[in-house]
Amino acid sequence: MHHNLYLVALSILVAIQASYVGLNLALRIPAAFAIDRRLLIAASAITLSVGIWSMHFIGMLSMGMASKVDYLVLPTLLSLLLCVLVTGIAVYLASLRSRHLLAVAAGVMGLGITTMHYVGMIALNSSARMTYDPAYVVVSFAIAVTASGLALWLAFSAERRPPLFLCATFLGCAVSGMHYTAMAGTAFDFSIAGQTVPTSFISSDTLAVIVSFVAFAISGIFMLTLVPMRAAADRGNPTPRTPQDGADDFHDAGLPGGAAADPRAGNPAGLLDAAASGLLPIEKNGNRFHIAANEVVSVHANAHYTYVFNGRDDLFCPLSITEIFERLPKPAFYRTHRSYIVNLEHVGRVKKSGDAAVAELDSPVRRTVPISRARVADLRQELAAHQSRRHSGVL
Repeated sequence: MHHNLYLVALSILVAIQASYVGLNLALRIPAAFAIDRRLLIAASAITLSVGIWSMHFIGMLSMGMASKVDYLVLPTLLSLLLCVLVTGIAVYLASLRSRHLLAVAAGVMGLGITTMHYVGMIALNSSARMTYDPAYVVVSFAIAVTASGLALWLAFSAERRPPLFLCATFLGCAVSGMHYTAMAGTAFDFSIAGQTVPTSFISSDTLAVIVSFVAFAISGIFMLTLVPMRAAADRGNPTPRTPQDGADDFHDAGLPGGAAADPRAGNPAGLLDAAASGLLPIEKNGNRFHIAANEVVSVHANAHYTYVFNGRDDLFCPLSITEIFERLPKPAFYRTHRSYIVNLEHVGRVKKSGDAAVAELDSPVRRTVPISRARVADLRQELAAHQSRRHSGVL
């Protein structure tokens, strides 16, 4: 069996570009919010899975077979759907930034890639009988798990992540290596093909170009539609400034000396007691209740809505972010940005991101919160003071 080297190179290129776009989108998941988070998970999973599947399909087309082959439609589509499902699960687990879940994500993704490959091979059953060398099956599975784990670790958990392009190149080459390793351990028997006339009217080269074009197009669409949206938010300008948001990070506009607005002003009478006790009104699944300040991990203002994050869920709050900040106890809560508040107790670390920084939250569902460039040094001081108070028993 020989391979068309041009199609082999094309398959590797498709895997690398899909890995780059998929990991780029996945890295934005921890800082994403509500519907944006779900969109990024779906887009990352689809981009990665379509790229990985396309790499395998083009790799199959690159083989020089002893006989013409047809691909059964059902196993081919099933392998793609399987790849989308397991990749989505793996990306979501890895985005939670837990070491234990990262190991699970690597196993899920590696198993999914390997299963996708061998399910896709069933598509050739009408043309050939295949036998697999168990040693190559084990090695291909090990390559898939190891490559997935290392790529996800470099992208999500490494203290000093290398350039994303290197992570994507490693993942793309490793996925390709898994495919060609598995193919090296596959033997084909075309005796059952007989005199069957192939029904395909498209050459392998043309089909490979079409598949690669679709993979590139899907990656490009997600990159152009989702990355600018998140990049704008990361630069610290997710929503237009309004009088309710304030003239700066902490004070309302239009008040003498930048004094904060009265949190009771305009509030329904039923909320006054809650305001006095530091409780925040929230809504979930149509039910209204209150959440205590010590249960709040972070707060995010998104356009005209404000959401309270309790470490697992985003809960809608009818108050503005300024009103929420006035209710929360100081100095336990800090406003890192015009649209974000964090509980210092749940800030795991502060790390540089572009020309500003982000705070990684230590919560069951990991998340990052942007920090205004002017507030980075001040936040570090507040965190140091908070740690000092906790060690001294003041908290």
